[in-house]
Amino acid sequence: MINEQIRDKEIRLIGENGEQLGIMSPRDAMRIAEDAGLDLVKIAPTAKPPVCRIVDYGKFRYEQIRKEKEARKKQRIIEIKELRLSPNIDTNDLNTKINAARKFLSKGDKVKVTLRFRGREIAHMNNSKHILDDFANSLSDISVIEKPPKVEGRSMTMFLTEKR
Repeated sequence: MINEQIRDKEIRLIGENGEQLGIMSPRDAMRIAEDAGLDLVKIAPTAKPPVCRIVDYGKFRYEQIRKEKEARKKQRIIEIKELRLSPNIDTNDLNTKINAARKFLSKGDKVKVTLRFRGREIAHMNNSKHILDDFANSLSDISVIEKPPKVEGRSMTMFLTEKR
């Protein structure tokens, strides 16, 4: 809210240089802002009493938008990459999948390793847990297990994240 939109009984006023001007009525604060040729902007509406500041509103909005853009630029969305394995995977194929997982983890993504069981393979589910354990052990230098292997329907899944 700016200028006449502020309808509180009393407000805490901060001057244009950041100095505290005390608690006063919005009418007095508006008069001070008009004398300075600036705007009265409510910056903390939930405070008791609400905090207002004397600033150039156009410049204030520009700075806010710039800070938001900068914050968005520095954000990184962590993606979950999935790797599917089968119980009868060969060592070279497993090494290829491990290298792919290493690449994903180094980029900062999480890796979901899924061991899919098809047909009669589901009868030997407990014998195949070692595949996921080997996978995690071979990546233990750069990753940590976020969620240990867990059976969900016809598959066993495990989540790995980058070590901090």
